[in-house]
Amino acid sequence: MNINPGIFKAYDIRALYPSELNEEIARQIGRGFAAYLQPKTVGVSRDMRVSSPSISAAFIEGVLMQGVDVVDYGMLGTDQLYFAVVEDALDGGAQITASHNPGEYNGIKMVRKGALPLSGDAGIGDIRDMIAENRLPPPAVEPGTLARRDVLPRYVEKVLSFIDVKAIKPFTVVLDAGSGMGGLVAPRLFDRLPCKVTKLCFEIDGTFPNHEANPLLEENRRDITAEVIRQKADIGIAWDGDADRCFFIDGSGEFISGDFVTALLAEAFLLKNPGATVIYDLRASHAVKDTAARHGGKALMNRVGHAFIKQRMRQEDGIFAGEVTGHYYFRDFYYADNGFIPALLILELMSKKNQPLRELLAPYRERYFISGEINTKLGSMSEVPAKLAAIEARYKDADIARMDGVSVDYPDWHFNVRASNTEPLLRLNLEAATPELMEKRRDEVLQLIRG
Repeated sequence: MNINPGIFKAYDIRALYPSELNEEIARQIGRGFAAYLQPKTVGVSRDMRVSSPSISAAFIEGVLMQGVDVVDYGMLGTDQLYFAVVEDALDGGAQITASHNPGEYNGIKMVRKGALPLSGDAGIGDIRDMIAENRLPPPAVEPGTLARRDVLPRYVEKVLSFIDVKAIKPFTVVLDAGSGMGGLVAPRLFDRLPCKVTKLCFEIDGTFPNHEANPLLEENRRDITAEVIRQKADIGIAWDGDADRCFFIDGSGEFISGDFVTALLAEAFLLKNPGATVIYDLRASHAVKDTAARHGGKALMNRVGHAFIKQRMRQEDGIFAGEVTGHYYFRDFYYADNGFIPALLILELMSKKNQPLRELLAPYRERYFISGEINTKLGSMSEVPAKLAAIEARYKDADIARMDGVSVDYPDWHFNVRASNTEPLLRLNLEAATPELMEKRRDEVLQLIRG
């Protein structure tokens, strides 16, 4: 069967529908998933995309063909599928979703027992090769059985267990679900809180009639930003399409970087769990490790990517981990990422300190000046080693780490440059002690990358 191998990514399958991913391909991937894991029972759920019902049905059919039983959870966000796999003691699961991608995309995120992710190195590549080399085992004599189950009420209780609901103050909150899966879950959570809530784009619609469900892009935040400013709200919260990531806007309409959210969440955990370990990705602001140190915790830097973060959390018994892209991971949520626990924890921290989000962030904004991620396109992947070598040579008097790309650390500024997994891009994240120094060093490093 002719399948574009490029749809099998480092962490999931992601492709254009129907040219690169269609029902027949989904059926073969379902068969490959069953053959690779050799499970007894797996769970399957799907997001709101127009193509998701038929892709899901075909994937399920492929799994059943191999004699594996399936529990179909219907339409859910990704982290509810993780919950279902663990709480219902399944041998694995798959979420049909293309996350934050535009509506013409779809994809599949796959996990094994315990909601441990399949990755390009472990599972996804094996499934790709089985299909490409026509090595799928023949269908079972006896197909698997199909059951349907609702997991949402139990999931809501699990997420609410992370906070003291009675401690939450009646803040003014604006929520934007982006027509995605946040619209399914957020009402069930926020109806239990005393906040004054405004809901934007809560009608679940895979055509994305208002804007794409990718809050990292400024144009997709216009609605929530305008509403937060109009209402003088205490906080704005937006979700991506499959609602496994959430993003924050302060009362002035300013978007909060994932570094600062990670620092706030580290504080929220360390206030309750003194001395705990938190993990942060190597692109992040020093705000994270400084916050952990201030609260008596331990902060460990880690390479980027959820498979690496989850593995390190297990090794170190990390209570929490954060990535600057808005993925936040929780030991007590099976070391998996979740898009609703961060929203509740930030509201709880605001309540404990009796401060809106903007006031909580003020100390960070006065001390840490970050460039945000700046991408530079190269002619080809082959240019990457020489560029990284030039950066190392230029800054050889610094503390240099090679955990993922090159990390360069001076007393008053630091940066990381790393290559994209999928395209010829170098990504720069830089921070300095003053805005002027940040701009000067940012331009200097960019010149080195682009020269």
